[in-house]
Amino acid sequence: MAKKNGGLRFQPSGGTRAPQVPVGKKQKLSIERLANDGRGIAFSEGRTWFVSGALAGEQVEARVLSSRSQVVEARSERILTASPERRPEPCVHARTCGGCSVQHMPHSDQLALKQLMLEEQLTRLAQVQPEQWAAPLTGPEFGYRRRARVAVRWNPKLKQLAVGFRAAASQEIISIDDCPVLVQPLQPILRGLPEALRLLDKPQAIGHVELFNGTTSAVLVRHTAPLGDADLNVLQQFCLEHDAQLWLQGDSAPEPFIAGHGLGYALTDWSLELAYRPGDFVQVNAPVNQSMIAQALEWLAPQSDERVLDLFCGLGNFALPLARQAQEVVAVEGVQAMVERAAVNALDNSLNNVHFYHADLSESLAEKSWAKGGFAAVLLDPPRDGAYQVVKQLAELGAKRVVYVSCNPATLARDTQQLIAQGYQLKKAGILDMFPQTAHVEAMALFELAD
Repeated sequence: MAKKNGGLRFQPSGGTRAPQVPVGKKQKLSIERLANDGRGIAFSEGRTWFVSGALAGEQVEARVLSSRSQVVEARSERILTASPERRPEPCVHARTCGGCSVQHMPHSDQLALKQLMLEEQLTRLAQVQPEQWAAPLTGPEFGYRRRARVAVRWNPKLKQLAVGFRAAASQEIISIDDCPVLVQPLQPILRGLPEALRLLDKPQAIGHVELFNGTTSAVLVRHTAPLGDADLNVLQQFCLEHDAQLWLQGDSAPEPFIAGHGLGYALTDWSLELAYRPGDFVQVNAPVNQSMIAQALEWLAPQSDERVLDLFCGLGNFALPLARQAQEVVAVEGVQAMVERAAVNALDNSLNNVHFYHADLSESLAEKSWAKGGFAAVLLDPPRDGAYQVVKQLAELGAKRVVYVSCNPATLARDTQQLIAQGYQLKKAGILDMFPQTAHVEAMALFELAD
């Protein structure tokens, strides 16, 4: 029997599938509005276009980056009719570097965009608005970033080393002399790094380089093969010239080139200094971090006779300042190495009323020894996927007040639903401008248990 022709079986009802828009194609577009991530939205030939570097009301020529079904992602290549809100990008690399996505937008408009994003998530997902909106927590618009990862790639055919930041939506490396968002002490290090790496006998052994600044500056070199003495000497001399520590990382954890060297950052408002190692989570924006801690403590209002719980505590960024005010702080983290360093930070700062524990925060807390007795207040600062399993248990712990610090408004809104279901009320919320010149939103919310 002849096989039946099934050629039309998987065709869409409207006929043959429209061809995808080829990558690299240029298209003139009218931008109608902005998406939550700051990209412009346009509609053309039955497709929705998301265009980076564009503002509402503009006519642009955009280049296609990717296409799937009826959605096209593109980058504005030429502004044909500019919005009156557009400003010249302070960085010459803004349209190619993948680090900053909204430099063409005035800072006040960036804040408004982030505020709108938080409001929409709370309204759409949690069907709630706070009783009070807090003013945005802001810091310097530029010169704030105290940590950066520098991409390095060896081209064996050309025998050339590319050093810089990755391009937007690409693996291409953009050479950058100055980065306006970096703190000033890291600028000369970034500027001189490419020349130093090109002096190496085995530049192909360099995977990437990370820059840090806190109580001192540091350069972490991630290498994929052992480095010889000559190359180590080049790197060490470069770091000495820039008053920075050299750290190395091969197959194991990062280690300082000179034993005993250590990194740290200060929380001056609480007379604290926290030690950390490359690879530990540290907030990149020191001024906003200090303001964030101050606001969290103000909202949580820990009393001198209260027991407070700090979840996802990291190195003790919130726990140590909390210990200055509360009777006892229990701090919990899922990474054992961070727990150990946090405990050392407490000892080094002469704090004996804060206790650190390692726990899987996706599991039940009820049986944990440290949870017995309950808590008057809870502070949590989870990663992007939120803290759904944790928040379901907060009322059982007796917490009357909860401060939730979030780096993802969507999971904050989801977890807000769960807190409201337990009887909490959303009293305050506001954005934290931790990453100016980007559309990334951080937020803080205060919940109080209804009587």
